[in-house]
Amino acid sequence: MDITLLYFEDCPNWKLADERLTAIAAERYDIRLIRHLVETPAEAERVGFLGSPSIQVGGVDLFAWPGAVVGLSCRRYLTPDGYEGAPTLDQLRTVLADA
Repeated sequence: MDITLLYFEDCPNWKLADERLTAIAAERYDIRLIRHLVETPAEAERVGFLGSPSIQVGGVDLFAWPGAVVGLSCRRYLTPDGYEGAPTLDQLRTVLADA
């Protein structure tokens, strides 16, 4: 399974998501992590970038919510401990099990 981590350089949250996805990829032989730097609003629109970091499988954002806006912004995720810059390992494992 190819997992694409979309990010833009000015948002530090993507590094936390990268660490967590790298840990999961080390647990599962079937995962290939692809990092995609989004640099322009036009590219954000083309790839459906809902903020940094975004995590997609097959072009589908695994944490999309109704009314989400495409653009170059930092993104926050609701976790059991409040909002963080990336989903927790458990949240990632859950959505990837269903992907």
